[in-house]
Amino acid sequence: MARHLITSALPYINGIKHLGNMVGSMLPADVYSRYLRQRGHDVLYICATDEHGTPAELAAKAQNLPVAEFCAQAHDAQKAVYDGFALAFDYFGRSSSHENVEITQHFARRLQENGFIEERAIRQVYSPADGRFLPDRYVEGTCPHCGYDKARGDQCENCTRVLDPTDLINPRSAISGSTELEVRETKHLFLLQSKLQHEVEAWVARHEDDWPQLASSIARKWLTEGLHDRAITRDLDWGVPVPADTWPELAAEGKVFYVWFDAPVEYIGATKEWSDQDPENRDWKSWWYDVDTDVRYTQFMAKDNVPFHTVMFPATELGVREPWKKVDYVKAFNWLTYYGGKFSTSQKRGVFTDHALEILPADYWRYFLIANAPESDDSSFTWEHFTATVNKDLADTLGNFVNRVLSFSRKRYGDDVPAGGEPGEAEARLGEEIASLLAEYESHMETLQFRKAAAALRALWSAGNSYLEEKAPWLEIKTDKDGAALTLRTAMNLIHLYAVVSEPFIPATSKAMREAFALPDDNAVWVTPEEAKSLIAVPAGTPFTVPPVLFAKLTDEDLETYKERFGGDPA
Repeated sequence: MARHLITSALPYINGIKHLGNMVGSMLPADVYSRYLRQRGHDVLYICATDEHGTPAELAAKAQNLPVAEFCAQAHDAQKAVYDGFALAFDYFGRSSSHENVEITQHFARRLQENGFIEERAIRQVYSPADGRFLPDRYVEGTCPHCGYDKARGDQCENCTRVLDPTDLINPRSAISGSTELEVRETKHLFLLQSKLQHEVEAWVARHEDDWPQLASSIARKWLTEGLHDRAITRDLDWGVPVPADTWPELAAEGKVFYVWFDAPVEYIGATKEWSDQDPENRDWKSWWYDVDTDVRYTQFMAKDNVPFHTVMFPATELGVREPWKKVDYVKAFNWLTYYGGKFSTSQKRGVFTDHALEILPADYWRYFLIANAPESDDSSFTWEHFTATVNKDLADTLGNFVNRVLSFSRKRYGDDVPAGGEPGEAEARLGEEIASLLAEYESHMETLQFRKAAAALRALWSAGNSYLEEKAPWLEIKTDKDGAALTLRTAMNLIHLYAVVSEPFIPATSKAMREAFALPDDNAVWVTPEEAKSLIAVPAGTPFTVPPVLFAKLTDEDLETYKERFGGDPA
């Protein structure tokens, strides 16, 4: 089996993330990782908090905490939420780790040796009121491209254009609010991306036909516009220090690397963090160094992160002139909106992941988000759509099927799976249908088409309901007790199959369905379409229990409560 390296875009340390962040990177990466593990692949799923940059410093200042302490607390808070969503990272690291510092500095030294870093004097915003230079997000103002008046000095969150602080119109200090700013000369390191343009173009050309159109079109747009040399250092107290052995003057001034230079390196750094916990049994370089034909590397991210992962970081990797693993497949997502508008922490609009877990278990959110993932275009979260999906797919189609099969069988046949007669024509048709739908489900999972995979999974659940309606064991038992027993035994085998193949989407529910049957050797990790035809994994005589209600139906009162708490349609 192939080895699969999987990373999702690093969640920024500043604040708990909303549902859009979850579905745009970490959740689909988890679903895919779980699926691959079940199919027998060797999988390493790596993520981490992205901890450097001005927002971390500003947030720490607002809470009157040292930035290192703030980041440690925020990391733990985020990790608790991701554990609540059952994200099965192999390792969830921190970009402030000493491993990432070492590797980032190594990359910088190699780029310098190869002629791809240059020290330049630049003019930078300085605030006399604050007594310091103001890097990127320490400066706010109006975007020169779209006119958004809350643009930050590194990027406009409205139009996503990358900016420099000096680009902003009517700039102001994010620390003091002072508009009495000056532009002074200081020195910084620049990554000479322009010298790597043709190499990056050639690398993208070898991969873009395999990527989703969203990822390839964004990469091609950036390359068409041309790669520009970019400053990769900042005047901050918190970050990966510029190494004094290579740039003593800049190190003495306290320069650190720009967060977008060190953050992608943290994918490697976090793998080394994982390896350093058990060095005798884990080899981080076996996943990252000189492994192009041995490891398939898949990245998950929202569209605003695509340029950094398809153009900028590959340029860095190419420039170091060492055989570091580069991404094979970029799974990019559009935006999940909230009633067509943006999620907003400051305006308290939208659902954030910690609040989501306060009101409903993770599987409700996992299924809804993946079933409505913003793959081909933006998608909108509404409470009406969420409630309808939960009630129809989870409560009615799956939950009700499990409950009525097990409850009816227990009532009429006792606590063991009934025997009944031999499978007939209806069971043969069902087996063929299940095998076909399972093959479709596998195909969509293999190609990372998550909405289509969810539709195929839903169709698998619906097939059980259709079979139950066709056979109607509540009527069948009146004239053919063995026939009704066969129907129920077949349906119970469907429940076990659902437990196995639904695990990537709804792991807690799958566990509950699987544990309903007291099978002594239930070690099945997957069910192939051919195996699914027979539906004999749960034999007659197997003790079973009826689990609690898997999914509660949401009421109109629930809907109104959620909308009142989180905000409804802004129109």
